[in-house]
Amino acid sequence: MLFGRKKRRIARILIVEDEPLVAFDTEHYLSEAGFEVVATLDRVADAAMILASEAEIDLVLVDLNLADGSGIAVAEAAGSRGALVLFVTGNCPGEARSLAAGCLAKPYPQRDLLTAIDAVEKTLDGKAPKRLPQSFSLFQQAA
Repeated sequence: MLFGRKKRRIARILIVEDEPLVAFDTEHYLSEAGFEVVATLDRVADAAMILASEAEIDLVLVDLNLADGSGIAVAEAAGSRGALVLFVTGNCPGEARSLAAGCLAKPYPQRDLLTAIDAVEKTLDGKAPKRLPQSFSLFQQAA
């Protein structure tokens, strides 16, 4: 019997983050963890273009405050095409529960991001996550 990684339900990720260092670190960390980063963007307008395209996207990681608007608009566009959303922000918006699978509060250790994504995947599989990062809120009805 061969042991390998379980096929992920969340494999292709769009990152929308306007802090360059956070964006770079997140892209690098997720790529190293085996995810395909579809794009790393810092503007609502650019994210809307990608979300309107045929690009396959499983999850959108989005900050709330972006240079040209709100991550809420990105979450709405992602939701309209069936992509999951995970807010990564210092201040989780009240409407996040209806727009996102969860919210990870900044600052966070990179391993908490992976644990949050794993928790969303488990929820999609109908399972309860064993452990959640302290800075993560999982909105099970959205996942």
